[in-house]
Amino acid sequence: MLNFKTNIQKLGRAMLIPVAAMPLAGLILRVSADDMLNIPVLGAAGNAVFGNLDILFAIGVTLGFVKTKDKGIPALTGFLAIATLKAGLAIMDPTIGMGIFGGIISGLVAAWTYNHFKEQKLPMVFSYFAGEKFPLTMVMILQTGSAVILGFIWPIIQMGIDNFAKMLVNMGAFGVGIFMFLNRLLIPFGLHHVLNTYVYYDLGEYVSPSGDVFRGEMTRFINGDPQAGLFLSGFFVVMMFGVPAICLAIYHAAFKENKKMVKGIMGSGAATSFIANITEPVEFSFMFVSPLLYVIHALFAGLAGMVCYMFNIRIGFTFGACIVDYLINFRIATNAILIIPIGLVFFCLYYFTFYFVIKKKNISTLGREVATEYGVERVEEEEKALSLSSKNYEYMAKKMLDAFGGSGNIEDAYNCNTRLRVEVKDSDLVNEQRIKQIGVSGIIKPTEKNYQVIIGLEVTYVMAEFTKLLEQ
Repeated sequence: MLNFKTNIQKLGRAMLIPVAAMPLAGLILRVSADDMLNIPVLGAAGNAVFGNLDILFAIGVTLGFVKTKDKGIPALTGFLAIATLKAGLAIMDPTIGMGIFGGIISGLVAAWTYNHFKEQKLPMVFSYFAGEKFPLTMVMILQTGSAVILGFIWPIIQMGIDNFAKMLVNMGAFGVGIFMFLNRLLIPFGLHHVLNTYVYYDLGEYVSPSGDVFRGEMTRFINGDPQAGLFLSGFFVVMMFGVPAICLAIYHAAFKENKKMVKGIMGSGAATSFIANITEPVEFSFMFVSPLLYVIHALFAGLAGMVCYMFNIRIGFTFGACIVDYLINFRIATNAILIIPIGLVFFCLYYFTFYFVIKKKNISTLGREVATEYGVERVEEEEKALSLSSKNYEYMAKKMLDAFGGSGNIEDAYNCNTRLRVEVKDSDLVNEQRIKQIGVSGIIKPTEKNYQVIIGLEVTYVMAEFTKLLEQ
């Protein structure tokens, strides 16, 4: 069970790699459209990403699961895996289109192949193909077999997936509500990316006037499908109005002496959600303090999705459900103007509900908690250095690595949009209390040896310094 949870976490991490290429590609694709700049060659750059999502996911998943610092050969192994699978399936059954699932399967096969054959020894005459190069040969053999097997069983699997998609679509507003509710509810476990992947990149199919086939709510919308966007529109209500309302409620509920501090943190959180679609720093500030508040948040998100569906609001995003995508995609959206009045209603719903529950139940949200006693470990000169506002990321990374038991105790370390994710060899060597003192928003432990440190948008800079220390 622990290995399963760990692998699911890694899969979520791996999916973030290809996703990183999509925001800019989506923006390029949109501004190059006929109703804007009308520059086809620029649009081709965007389509280079959205037209090859299976390849991007194959490489991303491979990189997420291989056990090596040098990622060059593993990336090539991932590419060969998906290329071999697609060529084989074209022979077995040209009508099969596995989409991103083919990429995910290919990435998993490529990673397994690399991890198991990277040190393979061969007779001297074939020594050039041994070692790290041997997986390049083996993955083509394995994926040829996969193509044969999937050629027979994938049509059955595809039927099940299509039925699931039809079920969500046929459930109408309720189906959208379930998706958005689970999307928020799975964030504490880092599994929302897995759920999003199918809806964003594989739900539904659209054939463009040029004959290209696009799958997924996000991909179909940005390529002109007038039916896409129903599963995405509710996110604009949550990100642009709901989360900022939570921030305002937490600020107003804070004790008077703490309001200045809370104003800076929550103000930044509200702006980040509205402008950049990043909500985790705000959500992690209360999800573990009060699971009740977080369930309310998830329920309101589901309700927002249902309301947008009932008003037939169809708008998508690539960068995120924020003001940037709202403005850029407004002209090709359906009833997008209704996001504003609906958002204002949800702003009031979020604000008054959160403020009432926080005050009524005396919940220790930011600014209402008991002052932390750091103890002797945190000496005077650390008070300012151990803070994200200090921008001293090198110092923070060093202290964090020490708290994790040193580089010798690190099995793996990487980051997503807002979290530093660390897998350790011995959890007994980890000083969780020490980590909490390093100016982070929180720390969670999904499995015995896996930690997620909630940092926020600055996690990239902390991770860069953390990586340098690991490589020393």
